[in-house]
Amino acid sequence: MKKIGIFGGTFDPIHYGHLRPALEVLEAFKLDSLRFLPTAQPPHRAHPAAPAELRLAMVKAATSEERRFVVDERELKTRQASYTVDSLTELRREFPGDALFLLVGMDAFLGFPGWQRWRELFELAHVVVAHRPGWTLIAEGPLAEEVRTRRAADINVTQTAGKLFLQPVTQLEISATRVRETAAAGGELRYLVPEAVRALILDSHCYQPR
Repeated sequence: MKKIGIFGGTFDPIHYGHLRPALEVLEAFKLDSLRFLPTAQPPHRAHPAAPAELRLAMVKAATSEERRFVVDERELKTRQASYTVDSLTELRREFPGDALFLLVGMDAFLGFPGWQRWRELFELAHVVVAHRPGWTLIAEGPLAEEVRTRRAADINVTQTAGKLFLQPVTQLEISATRVRETAAAGGELRYLVPEAVRALILDSHCYQPR
């Protein structure tokens, strides 16, 4: 049984705040690979500022030095709103006997009840919630029930899905919004994003005011 991580997002742009937690989860859970899934159009959010092709190029550039990072283009090919449950369903069909680990941040996890068919996510994959020190988890409601039922401490799983892990990671105070605003203002992007991503942003002027 292989262990495959899944990390979705707009990556508009991808930055070190995405990459460091992804690497730490990869190492902590001894994953065979971690798949980055850039989305074409996230539901309930504004359209990404950079076009899909450029965001894909940035993700490929950012992950090229880690052989266990894989860029999965399936959501970009839909050119419409992407739902995590649909992508996980496809991946489960492709890897029926392997353990899937869905990586999400704490903010995203707390929003799970608003996601499409969110309870099915636990049937399709394990869920790894990356969090920083001082996090708080809701004590009541349907999400709290899932936490009480599924939370596991031992990361050495034998099943392909169904467990919930709360994983502390190094969370850098970097956001895609901050990167876009810095680029729009002509500020310095070094050490916010990998150098290859910085070059793509500067060459494309994708975050400059129109």
